[in-house]
Amino acid sequence: MRVAGLISGTSVDGIDVAVVDIGDGIHVVATATVPYPPDVRAAILSVSNAATHTSTIARLNFLLGELFAEALQGTGVALNSIELIGSHGQTIFHEGEPVEFLGRKVASTMQIGEAAVIAERTGIETIADFRSSDMAAGGKGAPLVPFLDYRLFRHPEIARIALNIGGIANITVIPAGAKPEDVIAFDTGPGNMVMDAVAPPFDRDGAKARAGQVNAALLERLLADPYYHRDPPKASGREQYGDEFVHHSNIDIATATELTARTIALAIGRYPAAHEVIVSGGGAHNGYLMERLRALVHARVTTSVECGIGVDTKEAILFAVLAYETFQDRAGNLPSATGARKPVILGKISRGTRPPSGA
Repeated sequence: MRVAGLISGTSVDGIDVAVVDIGDGIHVVATATVPYPPDVRAAILSVSNAATHTSTIARLNFLLGELFAEALQGTGVALNSIELIGSHGQTIFHEGEPVEFLGRKVASTMQIGEAAVIAERTGIETIADFRSSDMAAGGKGAPLVPFLDYRLFRHPEIARIALNIGGIANITVIPAGAKPEDVIAFDTGPGNMVMDAVAPPFDRDGAKARAGQVNAALLERLLADPYYHRDPPKASGREQYGDEFVHHSNIDIATATELTARTIALAIGRYPAAHEVIVSGGGAHNGYLMERLRALVHARVTTSVECGIGVDTKEAILFAVLAYETFQDRAGNLPSATGARKPVILGKISRGTRPPSGA
């Protein structure tokens, strides 16, 4: 079955697309990344965990549906060859831990990029809103990528950790010969998010961080945050590492880069049996960050390219795979990673409008 996966991550840099054939394995047909126009990116950031107006969110929701559909059409893959779309959309709020709200404890999440628009523009059945079902079952709605990491990177004799460095960094711990219930996964803390905020749009290859000076006192104070020492499952997002964090900490690029490297290393250090760390996400392009990780981590650090998966496309592939699982009426979460009470079928379906065969 040919399935397309669409996502824009917490870095809010653009739309990642992957078209894959799923059957006896996962075979990548095409991938693409379509940057957001600067004004669209600014608008998304303005509504992400921020005081805003419902009209802005509603308009962006439908606009992003149009942009996601256009991103898929731009891959060059014939739409009539694609049978299903899985769209994560764009997260603008995620709070996996329940908080007091109007007398009740509530955990919540919101992704925009209207799936009905994608289905209408492409004619293809579209599954979206993947996190809500896991949260309804008591999970944190994240991370979801361990479902794919397990399929891609499990090894009968080698313990591995899959590390994704997007806006937020997360790891998937896959023991040698692991069963699904053996997998542990969680967000380690900031990935590119803080670095991008203090050196916009990003610190190419880590050049500014390399030339800077780490504020050791600030770094130690930030590393004392109880989150980094809490047992999983746990999840974080722009709510923890967005503008408020950057403003109140007055952090610089060298310290931000070291914070990302050190918090990832702290998380990996919990699992000394791991022999390999397989890195994906935008952070894999940051040469200085990768150098720091290799200096801090005991295991061999490589990238997903070594395993045939582009560093920028793994999460788009994930949502194609999750859509396929939903289409097959199968659960797509790993409760050991998200903390859900049980495996659940993920997502909500918008029916395609493709005309019947022969019409």
